[in-house]
Amino acid sequence: MADEAWHYSGEPNPRTMLIEGPFGAGKTSFAIETLFTWLEAGIPPERILVMVPQRTLARRYLLALRDTQRGPAGTVVVRTLGGLAKEAVELYWPLIAEEAGFHEPRRGPRFLTIETAQYVMARFVGEAVQRGEFDAIHVSPPQIARQVIDNLGKAALMGIDYREVPSLLAAAWGPDRPQKRVLAYQAAGRVAHAFRQYCLRHRLLDYSLQIELFIRLLKQPEFRERFYRRHTHLIVEHIEEESPLAHRLIRDWLPYVEGALLIYEWDGGYRVFLGADPEGARTLGRLCEGTLTLSRSHITSPALEALHSEVAYALRRPHARPAPEGTDLAFEFAFHAFYPQMLDWVAEKIYRLVHEEGIPAGEIAVLAPFLSDALRFSLGQKLERYGIDYVSHRPSRALRDEPAARCVLTLAALAHPQWRQLPPQADVAQALQIAIDGLDPVRASLLTKVVYHPNGEEVLTSFERINPEMQARITYLAGQRYDHLRGWLLDYAQGAVSPLDHFFSRLFGEVLSQPGYGFHNDAEAGRITAELIESARKFRQSLFADETLDQGEIGRRYMEIVNQGLLAALYVASWQEETANAVFMAPAYTFLMRNRAVRVQFWLDVGSTGWWERLDQPLTHPYVLSPSWPPGRLWTDADEYERQQDVLYRLMSGLIRRCRERIYLGISDLGEQGYEQRGPMLRLFQQILRRHPQPGEVTP
Repeated sequence: MADEAWHYSGEPNPRTMLIEGPFGAGKTSFAIETLFTWLEAGIPPERILVMVPQRTLARRYLLALRDTQRGPAGTVVVRTLGGLAKEAVELYWPLIAEEAGFHEPRRGPRFLTIETAQYVMARFVGEAVQRGEFDAIHVSPPQIARQVIDNLGKAALMGIDYREVPSLLAAAWGPDRPQKRVLAYQAAGRVAHAFRQYCLRHRLLDYSLQIELFIRLLKQPEFRERFYRRHTHLIVEHIEEESPLAHRLIRDWLPYVEGALLIYEWDGGYRVFLGADPEGARTLGRLCEGTLTLSRSHITSPALEALHSEVAYALRRPHARPAPEGTDLAFEFAFHAFYPQMLDWVAEKIYRLVHEEGIPAGEIAVLAPFLSDALRFSLGQKLERYGIDYVSHRPSRALRDEPAARCVLTLAALAHPQWRQLPPQADVAQALQIAIDGLDPVRASLLTKVVYHPNGEEVLTSFERINPEMQARITYLAGQRYDHLRGWLLDYAQGAVSPLDHFFSRLFGEVLSQPGYGFHNDAEAGRITAELIESARKFRQSLFADETLDQGEIGRRYMEIVNQGLLAALYVASWQEETANAVFMAPAYTFLMRNRAVRVQFWLDVGSTGWWERLDQPLTHPYVLSPSWPPGRLWTDADEYERQQDVLYRLMSGLIRRCRERIYLGISDLGEQGYEQRGPMLRLFQQILRRHPQPGEVTP
């Protein structure tokens, strides 16, 4: 490493050290080498803890620990804050359950995922909506449930009573606030309280309650002493993405450890909406005995570094300097009048990059502020016509919105007619088209019209019973495969009802993954089905493990909540597409938290205001509900603008740092919804182009 690429300050042999720098500077690589140095020095693996803010960020450590040439050393503990809390609460449950107010504390706890928490919360939200308590806001019940759950989690991570949240939110709007908004805050507070009391009665632990119990345990001297002395060596990845509680935990932990390494990424803090505290991370870093600054990225080219400097200068960041005039800034743009023209340009450009310049599809990312179904479908079809594979990921996407999941759910409804949830004809046609290999949408629609009778005695009729002319149009091969699928569903319906996750597993293994069916050799469909199986299993185990409901009723309830738009929990497999040589299509923030670099990026909808605007969440507020916000201080338009500027800089900085060669800007005069696009990112690039003309094209 060149001298100017690093700088150390502090004690000669620090026990605790901070590593800081931009993405790609080698911070995690340094941490992994330190980890193996500890292991080679004889430190027992179980005495080492690697703490990450999100499970997906543990990937590099897990791969290194499984490397047979250097280990393996898989017993090193790798955890999130939530994982540490869950383990502690589960182990020490008998000591805290009664004191915390749980009913029947001698019985074991039942842990909720984000999905099962939404299911429980939905009951109280539905009752409040029926009473008209949320009439003042235009938000769907599932969104209300998610925002109330979010408030509970933020309160726990801040260390405040969740019942204070409504007053904190109301105070930030001042005396002139709309009374209807205050009433909505109060209604959300009542829903949160009803949910919490239900959890205490039934020993259900959502994330917020796990964190609160963990805090309660940390106040007990005996637990603190045992907990802090369990791990003598500590690595904390991305402290800027951690919560105030995690920072307090680490601060109290440092005096106990024999060695600690804290990693801080400049311009990070992308998880502010999930409770991250970048300002607190800086304070935590100052407690370390030494600081190693790695200032040079090994990923970003000089031209992209120049672009980063221009962005910082345009957004008036402290100490920012513009790049010299005439510098190549490693970006190209294309301006189009209409949105579809922009997508055509993107697909054609990717084709040229792959087939003419030899760039692997897996080294290309297509990013947008939001990844709508229409965008994903339209661009995906264009790429498929060029013979280019793609994968997409959108964590906020509901389970039912994935085509493979919708197919499985539709077939589940057909196999359980007693639920009285028979799907519409269009859903059945789509399910058959996905399930049966070679069945196109037109023939799938024809087949469904003649065999599907939701009001008849026989819901699905045999292919053999339809007229020969229609059989010929659909093809006998497709009909044969349909009859096999139909027979399997009928046989299942006539037998004993099994847990829904077992049904999903059998359907996938015995039919859909077999040759001739749509999931055969389809890794994406297999991954989605695995997530659906895990979701249904956790739903059954966490909520109904000690209740007498039959499996059919549990399955029916699961289907109901999924059809209402259940938001999927985070599944690590859905983030790990490393083996796929495919274009990665995702929202910009999802790509940032993926924490991987590519050679080429496409930024779509550059004129959209979505690049800096916060999501409209009327029942919560990520900045007001943070320790850095003084209670009672008003949230003004100036505060909103300042945060938007900061968000835009962090977003653009993070994306540029994760690009090796070039960025292509897709700009359309009219956006996806047909409105003019004149957002702040577009104005910023116009300002840069006035100083540094770059290659571009304009479609009339």
